[in-house]
Amino acid sequence: MGAMSMLVLLLTHPVEFRTLIQYKLYHESNRDVSAPSEHIHSGWDRPSMRRCWEFLDLTSRSFSGVIKELEGDLARIICLFYLVLRGLDTIEDDMTLPDEKKQPLLRSFHELTLTPGWTFNENGPDEKDRQLLVEYTVVSEELNRVDARYLDVIIDITKKMETGMADYAHRAATTGQLYIEKVAEYDLYCHYVAGLVGEGATRLWSASGKEVPWLGEQLELANSMGLMLQKTNIIRDYREDVDERRFFWPREIWGRELYGKAVGRSGFKEMAEMYEPENRQQALWVQSAMVANVLAHAVDSLDYLRLLKTQSVFNFCAIPQTMAMATLCLCFMNYEMFQRNIKIRKAEAASLIMRSTNPRDVSYIFRDYARKIHSKAVPEDPSFLQISVACGKIEQWCEHHYPSFVTLSQSASGANAQQVFDPSDARTQIAELAQKKDQELAIEKRLKERGLANGRVPRDERPDDGKEIMYYVIAALVLIFSVIVGIVWVVVQYLQHQNA
Repeated sequence: MGAMSMLVLLLTHPVEFRTLIQYKLYHESNRDVSAPSEHIHSGWDRPSMRRCWEFLDLTSRSFSGVIKELEGDLARIICLFYLVLRGLDTIEDDMTLPDEKKQPLLRSFHELTLTPGWTFNENGPDEKDRQLLVEYTVVSEELNRVDARYLDVIIDITKKMETGMADYAHRAATTGQLYIEKVAEYDLYCHYVAGLVGEGATRLWSASGKEVPWLGEQLELANSMGLMLQKTNIIRDYREDVDERRFFWPREIWGRELYGKAVGRSGFKEMAEMYEPENRQQALWVQSAMVANVLAHAVDSLDYLRLLKTQSVFNFCAIPQTMAMATLCLCFMNYEMFQRNIKIRKAEAASLIMRSTNPRDVSYIFRDYARKIHSKAVPEDPSFLQISVACGKIEQWCEHHYPSFVTLSQSASGANAQQVFDPSDARTQIAELAQKKDQELAIEKRLKERGLANGRVPRDERPDDGKEIMYYVIAALVLIFSVIVGIVWVVVQYLQHQNA
């Protein structure tokens, strides 16, 4: 943002201005891949890899920053993985390429991508990432340097993705069928173009040793991560895709008579009809069904994020997911989405980046946006029940894993955070009793391990119970008082005996 834009933001949205300043000061990229100390991992000292980093910045501003933050070699590996799939996607998306040209390119891309010196300069002039393929030799050169444990994953995912893309492209070219018909086909297409990206990234996390080996087997969760991002982008990019005659919304959703009957009309015959002003309400009902379809992947995404242990990997995965939730909330019941490409504000994006650092905060971000989406839903919407259930599942997941009556308190010494229960919440009593019972069971277990199950509990292992201490004090005072009374009684009796 320029100086004038920042000044306008300060005057019109001071809170957002503060957020952006905080982001600039404290949350800008901490890793400089061009630094000499990073060359061993980033490969910046090689002209071919330096050009790959430049292509990453050109093709994806949103992913570039989080990719560079990945630890060690992972940043370079994910950069190359992204560029390979971007090159493949550029061929598949190019509507100027005839099918007879596109098919052999797509189906052999896993081989071409490793062929030294291979380039492709036949993309249409308006294809935004065509230059990547024109200079693709830099990617091939770097891929041939990659360790086999990473390269095997990249090539395997490329083979799976190219097959799916080629099948869909061939069907569209030979049958004249431009639309995806069924929701199941929609899921399969999104799996090929995005779910496989999630699978590949997950397998790379495990191969690097940054995450546990079995994480690479969580393919269903990884697939949901990719589908949530892809489906959100498909919703947001409606107008751009329709103008380019790319139709990704499944006819099973947008062509339903139900949405037309809700406003006294018939179902849509063409996707382009949705941006016509007279179809506003019916289009919003269709959009609502699309959003409900995306929200069904939210809980799987939260489950996936809870499995990650490396901070940079978590950030890489979490930030796009929270951005997707924010984008869904922005699009939901917003007819502007059908007229133009809309995006969340920069300050909101900066805030999400700063907050998406741990599973608890991310789950609360999901919950907050789910509540906003639900608040905008109306009972007249044919998808109202599905939206309510999807939002309720997110709320339930958050409350189960990170109960709202439990907060974390950091001590002044900077020690580990401690759980603090809300005394006004009825669940606090249950949690405290459960905590005390767990403590007693833990002590009993240690005593059994030491063979002291029937012995006296060591003082340092007794439960810290204030009431028990108070009872000891009272008992001691009663004992002292009784002894004093007894002494006084004996003395009185003795004196009476002497006087007699």
